Amino acid sequence: MMNNRFYPSFTNIGSASSWFEIYAAFSTFMMIFRTAINDLIPLKLRNFIISKLSSFFSSYRPSNEVSLQIDQTWDGNTNNLYYAAKEYLPTKISNTYKSLKIGKISDHKNLLLAFDGKQRVFDEFEGIKIKWLRIQKPDNEVFESPNPVRELDGEGYHYQGYPETYQYNKPKESAENGFMLSFDEKHRDKVMEKYIPHVLRTYEAIKAGNRTLKIHSMQTGVWKHSDFNHPASFDSLALDPDLKKSITDDIDMFLRRKKLYQKVGKPWKRGYLLYGPPGTGKSSLIAAIAKYLKFDVYDMDLSLVYCNSQLTTLMRGTSNRSIIVIEDIDCNKEVLNRSNHVNMDMGSDHFSGAQVHMLQAYQANPGSKKRFTMSGLLNCMDGLWSSFGEERILIFTTNHKDKVDSALLRPGRMDMHIHLSFLKTKAFKILASNYLDIEEQHGPLIQQIEELLEKVDVTPAVVAEHLLRNEDANVALEGLVKFLHEV
Repeated sequence: MMNNRFYPSFTNIGSASSWFEIYAAFSTFMMIFRTAINDLIPLKLRNFIISKLSSFFSSYRPSNEVSLQIDQTWDGNTNNLYYAAKEYLPTKISNTYKSLKIGKISDHKNLLLAFDGKQRVFDEFEGIKIKWLRIQKPDNEVFESPNPVRELDGEGYHYQGYPETYQYNKPKESAENGFMLSFDEKHRDKVMEKYIPHVLRTYEAIKAGNRTLKIHSMQTGVWKHSDFNHPASFDSLALDPDLKKSITDDIDMFLRRKKLYQKVGKPWKRGYLLYGPPGTGKSSLIAAIAKYLKFDVYDMDLSLVYCNSQLTTLMRGTSNRSIIVIEDIDCNKEVLNRSNHVNMDMGSDHFSGAQVHMLQAYQANPGSKKRFTMSGLLNCMDGLWSSFGEERILIFTTNHKDKVDSALLRPGRMDMHIHLSFLKTKAFKILASNYLDIEEQHGPLIQQIEELLEKVDVTPAVVAEHLLRNEDANVALEGLVKFLHEV
């Protein structure tokens, strides 16, 4: 009985011993196998095999992926999100992408890179992994620049945006270009509330940073534009540093206050008066402000404006986020008091047919109401017509502030008066550094010049001309000292 009672226990012990031997043998084999793999198979190859196996098996798992399609148009209207994605995705090009397009066009001096339609683009935002895929158009679709591009130069990638779009006939029933945005369903709210606005903000920043500024001038009664490539900037301006800071602080405060302007019921615009002797840098300051803001410039010549309605039309033709410049406003008494001295022999190159007709009518009846008046200008500055746009800067210049009509000077029309005076010590240091890259060994000459500048009135333009006369800093500074003594 006793042997029968304990027999199963001895059997279990033998079975457990066998399993332990199998486990020990298997563990030893795995250790040897893992060591062999590590020694014989390179790390990159191991990672590649693991990634392929993971991708293969994950394709059979249930997916919680959400996809959002971004079409080129929305209900017949432009889909801004589509164009935002076009500009945003090029910023994600990196050396890890294997399927790219390369090209060269005449408008760009360097090579251009673009996403191939087969290339998936991966982005990460606040811990969220997001996948982008471009939806390719059919062959009979609009032919346009198909992919976002970046310029490839000798130092790496340089974002360049999209080349110009060219379009041919497109059948109405054909599909549109677009993007597919995919992510895990649990991140839906964050993608909608944070990621999409992030893409739109990046798009606006890219547009502002890469757009070419334009300067618009009046020709035959309409605005004509050309590229604005003035080199002036706040860094290079020979202005007192405190004055520079006060100007940029005022501009920054203006840009931040859109909601405040709406709240108090004022058009979102700002007026500046630049006054001072000729050659003190008024035009350079305008260029620096335009470059700082990334605003286009409209150069309005009041001598070519012949009635209030034409002025209103020209003002309405300006864009938001622009600077409207009226130079030498003190000289426009000649404009406001028209006479028969208008030269009608200038021909059609200077006046349109409507302008010639207007001039003839004015000469026949100088007292007519159909002419340009001060009240018309004031109405465009802060009257009913001042609300024709928003985020505009109006800049007036004059050499003689005391000659400007007092009605133009009040707040709301010219909010900040900026005096550009003769060159003094602080501004000269900036000018000398820009032109001659002045070093410490020129200290005695610099000190002598600074003492002279406090005694004489000389403009930055005159001093800059003397600094340009010789590449040798000592020779240039000695020549400037001689000139200042003569003044």
